[in-house]
Amino acid sequence: MNFKKIKRAIISVSEKSNLKIILPVLKKFNVEIISSGNSFKKISGMGYNCIEISNYTGLSEMLDGRVKTLHPKIHAGILNVRKNKKHRKELKKKNIPNIDLVIVNLYPFEKQLNNKINKKKLIEYIDIGGPALIRAAAKNFEDVTVISDISDYTSLTKELKKYKGSTSIKFRELMSAKAFGLT
Repeated sequence: MNFKKIKRAIISVSEKSNLKIILPVLKKFNVEIISSGNSFKKISGMGYNCIEISNYTGLSEMLDGRVKTLHPKIHAGILNVRKNKKHRKELKKKNIPNIDLVIVNLYPFEKQLNNKINKKKLIEYIDIGGPALIRAAAKNFEDVTVISDISDYTSLTKELKKYKGSTSIKFRELMSAKAFGLT
């Protein structure tokens, strides 16, 4: 079975309540965590090591938080095909490490739509970076695990425990299909 060790993860979540399910397992397997904005604050506040995305990319969040994860260092780390010698060489040249796990849940646009808030506030719930991260990881499921639904945190922890910090191709394909269904 095709297993992939999880060494580095990006976590950018709107719904943060269930992080307590996955963080201990990521810590157990020494997974480096990169995170943005309020996700970074929450993870750090829970006592877990985490690298703020702006420190990772060298570029601050901008445009009132509209641009956080849309960066070549992030997307190249996710999208590179690990078996592709040219990809490996290019990433090495640019000093871009692999990102093996993407945990993202989207802004609650539909919930806010039902709350009938004004259009200026509502438009800020249109997620751009989140869907881009999800689709990048789902596209590269051969090498990357994507979790786009908090209900899958338990499945992820079971998978990582069962395979000692790795995920199976079967699990990655299933999570990829769910992610494409969402986006």
